[in-house]
Amino acid sequence: MRHAGTLPESPDYLLLTDADIEYSPEALRNLVKRASANGFVLTSLMAKLRCESPAERALIPAFIFFFQMLYPFAWVNRQDCQTAGAAGGCMLVRRDALCAAGGIEGIRGELIDDCALARRLKAHGPIWLGLTERVRSVRPYRHIGEIRRMVARTAYVQLRESPLLLIATALGMVLTYLGPPALALFGDGTPRILGAACWALMAFAFQPTLRFYRLSAWWGFALPAIAATYLLFTLDSAWQHSRGRGGMWKGRAQAVRSG
Repeated sequence: MRHAGTLPESPDYLLLTDADIEYSPEALRNLVKRASANGFVLTSLMAKLRCESPAERALIPAFIFFFQMLYPFAWVNRQDCQTAGAAGGCMLVRRDALCAAGGIEGIRGELIDDCALARRLKAHGPIWLGLTERVRSVRPYRHIGEIRRMVARTAYVQLRESPLLLIATALGMVLTYLGPPALALFGDGTPRILGAACWALMAFAFQPTLRFYRLSAWWGFALPAIAATYLLFTLDSAWQHSRGRGGMWKGRAQAVRSG
């Protein structure tokens, strides 16, 4: 980035991307067109994650599903809404806006650096986040343990390392995702009917993500079990932070232990 600033003609845009990302031939050109036509200071695409191994097929679509619940794309893309998010695998940024926002140094201490950068840049102009098949991650997650480590690295940071938020999140996920199937399977009368209806609606809400990954619609009814797995990952994230091993990445603990 420093080198780009020393060029005779400094570029208007910088592409921040990961080494495990593949781009289709026209993807970057279309990204620049979208950014320049709309004046976006940040244009980000959530790469389509690899979904081939049994662990990936069971858990990766839900990762996208839950991300979109945390950062609704429609809210991110509204300038009058404070919600800001980005996908670090593919971020096209205006160089002048990045400099005005403090550059990369401004997010040096952030573990969830892509969303932290999005928050800073949204103060300097409109941002946009989308989902695409033209940008793909080739990073494999062959076993559940690898997905657990990916989620646990940042889950507790997402909750601001707050025990109260952790408890509230755990209760919310139990009531939302485990309560309905429990009522449907073990309840009686009206509670059973309501539980089954909520379970069906939950499965229905998951369908667009399943279609994106070309998976069977029946995976929707497994969402309670998948959500329970992500809850365990989140609890593990909190446990790792309490041991001073939060944000483990490339053999190093990235998060600062609080207290």
